Amino acid sequence: MFLTATIFVFALSGFLRVATGFDIGLSTKCVVIPKEMDMCHKIGYSEMRLPNLMGHTSMAEVILKSTTWQHLVHTDCHPHVRTFLCSLFAPICLDTFIHPCRSMCVAVRDSCAPVLACHGHPWPDSLDCHRFPAGEDMCLASLTKEYKYLHKVLPKPACQACPAVEEFFTHKRILEVFCDNNFVKVKLSKKRTIFGDQEYNIECQVEFITQGSLLPYETQSMIQQWLLINENCTQRMTPTHRPMVYLLVGNIEEGIILVNQVYRWQRRDSQLTLATQKWRYHKCL
Repeated sequence: MFLTATIFVFALSGFLRVATGFDIGLSTKCVVIPKEMDMCHKIGYSEMRLPNLMGHTSMAEVILKSTTWQHLVHTDCHPHVRTFLCSLFAPICLDTFIHPCRSMCVAVRDSCAPVLACHGHPWPDSLDCHRFPAGEDMCLASLTKEYKYLHKVLPKPACQACPAVEEFFTHKRILEVFCDNNFVKVKLSKKRTIFGDQEYNIECQVEFITQGSLLPYETQSMIQQWLLINENCTQRMTPTHRPMVYLLVGNIEEGIILVNQVYRWQRRDSQLTLATQKWRYHKCL
């Protein structure tokens, strides 16, 4: 256990300025992070302190409260959202608690609060950033600038009004739409998790026209994020648990992914199939 914790501290050397905090004494105990806390797996350590920094005193309470945040983590609304939340719900089992810095909280809040708002939830008072240290000498600090330097910054999906699912169209109209937008073809399915939530999957390789420097796996990740952030739209697109194929038409504007139109792709839709076949040789006006 000591070796694991030591390795993790070195792994967090970019976040951690000084690994000191208040002495927890005998008031807490080390416990294994439960399998139900999917968001806090593969983060560099396997044991957490209980009670945690959210004041949860039982594992049942930790699991219940943390699962409500797993959906937000999967949206990837900020590079450090997982680190921030796990430092609170499943703090590493060291001799001292290590708090997230206020700067990390603010960075995560500013990026992720709009996602919560899209689902009808405000940023909670329990995560008020003023409760965390203002300095960066005794806490986990955000590395947003360094992250952008070391990693490729991809366009981000945004919360938006649901585009209508187009039912009647001609292949000529579709070609006009293609000329003004990027578009992707996705096969969607959904299933219910053990907690009763809906989980959406992309079941085929995403086809992205005019993807530029984007790689296929990057495209799929971005579309997955859009589906999670705009879950109200995704629910309309998947009324049953049977996989359905859609053409999502939209643009990337100032680093933001916006979906403008949705076409349901069915075998009998000869106009849509014809448009995609003609696209290869089509010249936009």
